[in-house]
Amino acid sequence: MQNFILHNPDYQNLIAEKMKGNHFMNFIGFKSSLVQPGLVEGNLTILPEHKQQIGFLHGGVIATLADLVGGFAAYTLVKPSQAVVTAEMKVAYLNPGIGQTAFAKGYVIKAGHKLHFTESEIWVINEGKEMLVAKGYATFAVIDLL
Repeated sequence: MQNFILHNPDYQNLIAEKMKGNHFMNFIGFKSSLVQPGLVEGNLTILPEHKQQIGFLHGGVIATLADLVGGFAAYTLVKPSQAVVTAEMKVAYLNPGIGQTAFAKGYVIKAGHKLHFTESEIWVINEGKEMLVAKGYATFAVIDLL
């Protein structure tokens, strides 16, 4: 893990507040389990509403998880007067998401002044066995809040 410049020593409280206010994240039931500078992890209990017509975890849910953990990982590294927004994102779907729980991990690979670059991994846990189902790659624009 890289050593990042921490612009907000109170980043954990800020991230907790932003996650509480992220209505879509809360709607789908995603819960964070780890927040560190440049790194966020969390879990989603997979419900029928999260699955597509064949019974796999829906690709849109997978992309959402990648966006959430990557975005909040990027958010840990900005000043209190800044935020991040998704500028670009790619998801590589590697395996079908079959399981009871999804685990998502997002980490910053480069934190710039205007752009933060992240990678994410989405895993599914099925009867105790873990499988990597997707990798996400995203760029987040650092914006100044009004």
